[in-house]
Amino acid sequence: MGVKHGRDYADILNELTVAVGRISDGYLFFEMESDEWKELPEESKLEVWEALAEDLFFALGEEPVIQVGGGVVMYDKETHRINILVGEEDLASVPLV
Repeated sequence: MGVKHGRDYADILNELTVAVGRISDGYLFFEMESDEWKELPEESKLEVWEALAEDLFFALGEEPVIQVGGGVVMYDKETHRINILVGEEDLASVPLV
């Protein structure tokens, strides 16, 4: 189903891809080891982050908080944003409208 949005989906997906890519240990979401992740070419890493961003966009419509490595991706219905946090630090925020 996904989250409600008024912006172009492609723009949201691009921003969300960059945002989840900022989670330094996000590869743990895929049950990968650090060495395995480091061996992947940058193009492959980008494809993985984009696939994850797309999955998160739709999953957040059902589950508003999802753990990704040491980070948390949260859908805030009130502000129409997807927020990415690591600890108490706000890494990124993707507006949906």
